Amino acid sequence: MELKIIKTENKKAKPTGKLGFGKYFTDHMFIMEYEGGEWKNARIQPYQDLHLAPSASVLHYAQGVFEGAKAYKNSKGEIRLFRLNDNLDRMCDSAERLCMPTFDKKFVYDAIKQLIFIDEDWIPTDEGTALYIRPTMIATEPALGVHASKTYYMYVIVSPVGAYYAHGLAPVKLLVEENYVRAAKGGTGGHKVIGNYAASMKAGENAQAKGYDQAMWLDAKHHRYVEEVGAMNIFFVIDGVAYTPALRGSILPGITRRSVITLLKSHNIKVREMNVDIRKVAEAAENGKLNEIFGTGTAAVISPVGWFGYHGKDYEVNKGEMGEISKMIYDELTGIQNGKYPDKFGWVDIIKK
Repeated sequence: MELKIIKTENKKAKPTGKLGFGKYFTDHMFIMEYEGGEWKNARIQPYQDLHLAPSASVLHYAQGVFEGAKAYKNSKGEIRLFRLNDNLDRMCDSAERLCMPTFDKKFVYDAIKQLIFIDEDWIPTDEGTALYIRPTMIATEPALGVHASKTYYMYVIVSPVGAYYAHGLAPVKLLVEENYVRAAKGGTGGHKVIGNYAASMKAGENAQAKGYDQAMWLDAKHHRYVEEVGAMNIFFVIDGVAYTPALRGSILPGITRRSVITLLKSHNIKVREMNVDIRKVAEAAENGKLNEIFGTGTAAVISPVGWFGYHGKDYEVNKGEMGEISKMIYDELTGIQNGKYPDKFGWVDIIKK
């Protein structure tokens, strides 16, 4: 399939000051359409609104998936893509779960590179910034029957971003959610589908109204075992061992999570993927054995946790400060991403025109 390039004649002003997260979008986007059993009309075009019928399947049945990746530009002028192939692999897995078509991952990868080259001057270079890449696929068939759509858009938009949380690396405060559930085994929790995020918003807003930053999710069956936090996977360091919830169908297999596990093991830190009982975590906090808690994700990279609330009680973690292990992992992971440290795991693709 040929990739057509249509450049804008009206470039937008670049943002100044703090970028925040996902507030600004570059001049161009990639898009292609699925119809008649094949992808067609692939193009890079000016960033613009999509044309959707009011009866489009995605608006009624949430048949949509997305991904999140990042590109970095360092002081050498290198443009560095971090594990984008893994994101595209996961996107195809998510699409299959929702009866959506997969795509030629190499073609899309190359199209994203071309998009980044065209909008290269949008890549921020300040510390802690990146170009966020959001591939998305949505069902577009104008029909109200509950069945898989026959037509789709697959598109990619990119955004210069700063820290995901306004307070950057300052430790966050989490509220253990004891009523709502994010996902159950056998559902779509292990895939990056749009409905998962709508289902999580109520608990997140309730937590924020009580003075917390995010909700910490428990499993749907027992309401005992930790699953995720907001848009992140989570790790608990207890007596020097890093525990993280095992992937058993209801937890997103995070790419940053996978990277962090590799880094921890490279430093001879024991990692155990298992059911993490929130009662045991609270007990470890009371006994002084809970060393650290931190979240992991593409958007925030590493997010230290300074406090969590459970059963009406707040527990402090590491005196409300970022821990040694999470700081080490953050420094090393971001160092690999921006080229400060060698990429001994082969995670980065330095792209050139």
